[in-house]
Amino acid sequence: MNIREIVLDILLELSRQNEYSNVLIASVLGKYDYLDVREKAFIKRVGEGTVERRIQIDYVLGQFSKVPVQKMKPLIRELLRMSVYQILFMEKIPDAAVCNEAVKLAKKRKFQSLQGYVNGVLRTVARNKGQITYPDKETAYADYLSVCYSMPRWLVEHLADAYGREKCEKILDAFLQRGPVSIRLKETLSRQEQDDLIASWRQAGVQVDKNPYLPYAVEVQKADGVHNLAGYNEGAFAVQDVSSMFVAEAAGIRQGDTVIDVCAAPGGKALHAATKLRGTGQVIACDVSSYKTDKIEENRKRLQMENVSVRVQDARALDSSLIGQADVLLVDVPCSGLGVIGKKQDIKYRVTPESMEELVSLQKEIVGNVVQYLKPEGTMIYSTCTMNPKENEEMVGYICRAYGMETESMEQVLPEGLREETGCGYLQLLPGIHGTDGFFLARLKKARAGLREMSK
Repeated sequence: MNIREIVLDILLELSRQNEYSNVLIASVLGKYDYLDVREKAFIKRVGEGTVERRIQIDYVLGQFSKVPVQKMKPLIRELLRMSVYQILFMEKIPDAAVCNEAVKLAKKRKFQSLQGYVNGVLRTVARNKGQITYPDKETAYADYLSVCYSMPRWLVEHLADAYGREKCEKILDAFLQRGPVSIRLKETLSRQEQDDLIASWRQAGVQVDKNPYLPYAVEVQKADGVHNLAGYNEGAFAVQDVSSMFVAEAAGIRQGDTVIDVCAAPGGKALHAATKLRGTGQVIACDVSSYKTDKIEENRKRLQMENVSVRVQDARALDSSLIGQADVLLVDVPCSGLGVIGKKQDIKYRVTPESMEELVSLQKEIVGNVVQYLKPEGTMIYSTCTMNPKENEEMVGYICRAYGMETESMEQVLPEGLREETGCGYLQLLPGIHGTDGFFLARLKKARAGLREMSK
């Protein structure tokens, strides 16, 4: 099997936007699990990298191809993109080999008439890759960031407007870095059990670093799949970004509490909440479809969390049995996902200003429904994995006005390194600034005046 042809087919499938790249690539690697580790690494690197750097690649192709990128035959377009990625970003692969393999693939896929064109474009790129002219950073700042960090221009402007130019560039740079995998060790493990587990991973050649924020969070690299790590089948740990671990920390969960997670899949926050309960109370984990709840159930079984019940429940539809039941209500609403672009590069090509506005309406609908699940003294944690004030800070303001809520400081419940940023009752985490995904969370309770009115 020609591994470059596998990558080409992945890119062609992704161009139809039927699946996200991380999901499709994982599926393909599972199908070809018999391949050599280096071959699988090549498929993953070129597949992800070509998607990640598409805007920059197309900009380069635009300088050396007489045919505009969008007017190319789909197969030729993806073949050139993946080949230019190798030429620009994979120094260990000879440019001549990239060109030759691309020409062979064009012929094999019945494009013999375009072999010369493919060869000419790629060899011209290879000869001139050191002299490519990019937009000037001083005079065309947004264009420069858009091309050099492969980010749609409107999103560059959105991030710069929201967080300033300096933070914007740090965020964009972080999206292009290959970060470690964040793991939440089960807090019920003793310190010795955690240390022994980490030692076994290191002995197997895995790089393991402690996270600076939480004692049970570690970051692993050079692992051949987390499912192959010792302790996975026994439920000793879960894959979860440290930013979403802060949800259970911020909630102030007490033993015996009832925790309701209304948009729970794949279950990380709900299962973390269950761990905080230490076998007491209950977590009710809901999501909109059996496809999603099956993922929660799969993780629940592996982590052996008996105090979690899973149910199919659309957060937009009221479940009367849950009214007034939640000591803690977790509301991780569907969002634009800008904070996880580093892991799901397709997001930046699919999200639009219009779709973000539609999501705000959906978020309001969900919150207006599930707020009824709170007990009078209950705590709501509102969270998203995005960086958009309309979905985050402005949404919190809306919730407070519309439902008699108020934010509550998280200074005493979140790690010391973040406390200065949490006094207002919410926290916006940024890639490249905090070392996490882009993530927002707010802690809310019924305002005291609201409680007095309810008691009348």
